[in-house]
Amino acid sequence: MSRPTSRRTFRGLLLAALLTVASAACSGSDKPASAGCPKDSPSCRTGVTSAPPVGTPSAGTGEATGTPAVSSSPPSAPSPTSPAPSAKAPAPSGTSAARTGCSSPGACGFPDARTTGPRTRLTPKKTGYRTIRTDGTVIRGQDITGSLDIYANDVTIIDTKITSDSWWGINLRPGFSGLRVLHSTITAVPGTGPDNGGVDYAVSNMGGSSVEVGWCDISVFGDALSMGQGDIHDNYVHDIEPFVNLGGEWQHTNAVISGGGNTGHLSIRHNTLLNETSLKQGASGSIGLFADVGVVRNVTVENNWIAGGAYALYGGSTGATGIKVTDNIFSTEFHPASGGYGVVAHWNDKGAGNVWRNNRLSDGRLVTPEPTS
Repeated sequence: MSRPTSRRTFRGLLLAALLTVASAACSGSDKPASAGCPKDSPSCRTGVTSAPPVGTPSAGTGEATGTPAVSSSPPSAPSPTSPAPSAKAPAPSGTSAARTGCSSPGACGFPDARTTGPRTRLTPKKTGYRTIRTDGTVIRGQDITGSLDIYANDVTIIDTKITSDSWWGINLRPGFSGLRVLHSTITAVPGTGPDNGGVDYAVSNMGGSSVEVGWCDISVFGDALSMGQGDIHDNYVHDIEPFVNLGGEWQHTNAVISGGGNTGHLSIRHNTLLNETSLKQGASGSIGLFADVGVVRNVTVENNWIAGGAYALYGGSTGATGIKVTDNIFSTEFHPASGGYGVVAHWNDKGAGNVWRNNRLSDGRLVTPEPTS
């Protein structure tokens, strides 16, 4: 079965977001923060242990400092940049191997609420919609009610919680690079967002540079991690909230979404990606690689726990090249075939450099995509 045709294109959503932000007053919010708490842990029977994370960042574990240079207008002169936090990644649990008797993704070695999110005490901060324009800004140890729109290079957001009522939690604008979002919680209050009460992107990359998102607890947003290129690793994406968008249709939801046309590499490694949205309420994929704005190319999907969506994975369709899908567990916790209609759709088995290897359902059965017609 093909991808639902009522899903608005990736480009259309971004244009709507820009128009709304331009017209909105940039003020703080009086709404209380909400954690978007995960539901009961899903179950599994077979899994893989954690692989070493790619591009391991660093992060200190001291008290919250709240020392970023953040402004709603360009500064008159550059301010000194904050040093990147030092950090140590969690030790990998070993090489990939089958495990039995798992009661949850975490028991199988995949990320969950215990291994993601902030590691330090947080300081409440109501910002509303806020722009960041200072290169090297570090936001650390803050419990933010609002959203961050980034017009700067080498910004780090670490050990922080963001509760958004905007189109996004964090957005990187075109022409800027070096964004890192680490050990943070990004969520929203259902029914308070601008898209007819919904919220669209937890982390949005509107440019052509890579964005790193690691060890984050992400919930509620319809298309949680939205980017063509980046390093997405060790995250827990869950409890996506369905909503009817401004177009009067159920917003199609994805834990990770790429609209194609990317010039860099997208790496999706060792995440728990859950999309339990029902088929009647707009479920699309847990990972959606769509050729909405151009050809999909150079994507690695490796060692993830994936469940839900119409199909659990949309593979890029005709013309997709360099797509490597290896060593993933497609869990059956929401649907017998992982996705409502199956594991994978639009897989281009004839594409140069496309690899499908050792992907299994959570009962251990190997999964093979249907050949391209």
